[in-house]
Parts: sequence; structure tokens; C-alpha cells
Amino acid sequence: MTPTETLKHEHKIILMVLDAIEREVISIRDTGKVNQDRLEKIVDFVRNFADRCHHAKEESQLFVKMQERGLPKEGGPIALVREHEEGRRLIKAVADAIPQAAQGDRMSKMTISENLLGYVNLLRAHIQKEDNILYPMADRFLTPADQKSLAEAFERIEAHEIGEGVHEKYHQLAHELARG
Repeated sequence: MTPTETLKHEHKIILMVLDAIEREVISIRDTGKVNQDRLEKIVDFVRNFADRCHHAKEESQLFVKMQERGLPKEGGPIALVREHEEGRRLIKAVADAIPQAAQGDRMSKMTISENLLGYVNLLRAHIQKEDNILYPMADRFLTPADQKSLAEAFERIEAHEIGEGVHEKYHQLAHELARG
């Protein structure tokens, strides 16, 4: 599997969770109640799988390699890094509001709903850009040696920075969230 195929596969897992997040927002709005455990699992998935694993591969490896191959710094990946940062801000707002929402605070429930929906919309558009524009561009720019070194770097991130078996744990969590 090429590095961009790996990233696209991870996008499928993330999209599955985005669907679950959207259902959670509808549930909060319909019932006025929050499921603290489920929200904490969503935040955990986003922070650790989507951001610490997936976005780390892009930011520290793929985007850097693409810039080395001549992609202008300001034109492509940098805009996507800003979207990663916006996603982090939205998820932090959700995490910060969970304790108060679990106690019944109406404004905190609204904060959670609005920020989760903002995250879903941001990430869906973001994934479309990467899958349909950036990754095909990367596949044209990167040499076979680049592809090999990126694949090895992705494996190192999985094994040493994320930890053995953690990737699989988050795949299972994604399926759990998707089932509701």
C-alpha cells in the first residue's frame, strides 16, 4: 500500500466516525441529553487517531516531503495544516464543555453540538481536498524512493509514537461508535 493509500484508508475510518458524530449531535438536539461516555470516546478518537496518528503522518512526513519536491509552502499543505489546527480548536471546545453538559448545562450542550457539527463539516471538506487533489498530486510529485521512505516513516509513527496495537484499538473504537 502506498503512503497515500494508507492515508485514504484512514480517511474511511475517520468518515465512519464523522457519521457517528453527526448522529450524536442529532441525539443531543432531539433529547436535550448528552452521553458523556460516548462524547469522551469521540474526543479520544479524534485526538489520538485522527490527529496524533493521521494528521501527524501528513504534517511531519507527507507535507514536508512534498515541499522538498517543489510544492509551494503556502499553496497546498499549509492551508491543510490550518484546517488541522481549526479541528483541534473545535474538539478542545467540545472536550472543555463535556463536564458541564453532563451536569445539564444547556449552553454547554449547545457548545458541544455546534463544535461537533463544525468539526464534521470541516473534516468532510478537508478529506475531499486531500483525497481528490493533494494525494493525487503527491503521487505525481513523489519518487519511488520517497514513497518507500514515507511508508517506513508511517510505520515508525505507528510503532514508536503511537504505540503497538493502538492503531487497531482505534479502528475498533471507530466501529463501536459507528454501531451507536
